[in-house]
Amino acid sequence: MPKDNSIKSVLIIGSGPIIIGQACEFDYSGTQAARSLREEGIKVTLINSNPATIMTDPMMADRVYLLPLTVESIEQILQENEIDAVLPTMGGQTALNLAKEAEELGIWEQYNVRLIGVDIKAIEKAEAREKFRKWMIELGVTVAQGKIANSYLEGKEFAQEIGFPLVLRPSFTLGGTGGGLVFKKEDLDEALNRALTASPIHEVLVEKAVLGWKEFELELLRDSVDNVAIICTVENFDPMGVHTGDSITVAPAMTLSDTAMQLMRNTAIMMMRDLGNFAGGCNVQFALNPDTEEVLAIEINPRVSRSSALASKATGYPIAKVAAKLAIGY
Repeated sequence: MPKDNSIKSVLIIGSGPIIIGQACEFDYSGTQAARSLREEGIKVTLINSNPATIMTDPMMADRVYLLPLTVESIEQILQENEIDAVLPTMGGQTALNLAKEAEELGIWEQYNVRLIGVDIKAIEKAEAREKFRKWMIELGVTVAQGKIANSYLEGKEFAQEIGFPLVLRPSFTLGGTGGGLVFKKEDLDEALNRALTASPIHEVLVEKAVLGWKEFELELLRDSVDNVAIICTVENFDPMGVHTGDSITVAPAMTLSDTAMQLMRNTAIMMMRDLGNFAGGCNVQFALNPDTEEVLAIEINPRVSRSSALASKATGYPIAKVAAKLAIGY
C-alpha cells in the first residue's frame, strides 16, 4: 500500500513534563515516530514542553518547539509552519486531550490540518468511561458492574448498590490520577470527592473491583484497509488492584490458556475495528478470573503506551515506528 503523498509535513505532539502516569516511554515512541516520518521525506515539527527528552534534540525533527502544551502554542506553530497533518498518538493522554480540545475549538479545520493515527470519535469512545461501557455492552463484551456518577450523592448511592471493594475511575485523567480502590464505607467520602475533582468533566465510574484477577494487555496495529495484527501479549505480574504502571510486566504472557488467548485476541480486534476509522496502534487491557477464565474488558487506549515500549523492547518489533508509517498510509 502506498503512502499518502498529500502529507508533506507532520506535527508530532509530545507528552510534556514527566509526571506519575506518563514519562519517558512517550519520548521513546516520539523519537521513533520522528525518525520514521523523516525517512519518508516528510518534514517533522515537534512540540514538547520537556527539554530533558531525546525527541527535543535539534537533530530529531526539522523544527522543535519547547512550548507549553496548550492550544495557543499549537496555533502559533500552525501560523508559522505549513502543517498538513498532526500525529497525537505518541504523546500519551496529554497529546490526545490537546488534540480533542483543538478539534472542539475548530483549530484543525481552520488551518486545514488532518488528524492521523487516531480520530476524535475514537478518543471520546475510549476515554469517556460511560461511552466506553455502553459501547462494550453494544458489542457484547463483558465489563465489570459499574455506574457513572457526576455528583457526590450519585456516587454514594451507586457505591451502596454495587457493594465494596470498589474502584473509582475518573474520566479523562492521566495514569489513574484521582482514582483508586475503596475497601470500606468510611473511606468512600474522601475518595469520591478526590476522584470527582480530578476529572476535568467531573465524571467518575464507580465500579465493582475485580481484585485478585489476572491482568493482561494486547498490543495491536491496524492499517488503513483494516488489517489488524497483534504484536505482543503482556501479562501483569501483579493482579488487578495494582496499577499497570506500578506493576512488573512480562512479555509474552506466560499463563494464558489458548482458549482465553483466542477470546482476548478476537475481542481486541473487534474492539479496535469498531473504535473508529484510523490506522495506527492500540493497547487493550483485560482482566481474567483465574478460576473460571471469565474475561472482562478493562480499557482500550488508541495510542502507544508504556506497554508498547515494553513490547517493542521485548519482541524487537518497533511498534511506534511502524504505527507512524501506518498513519501516513502504508
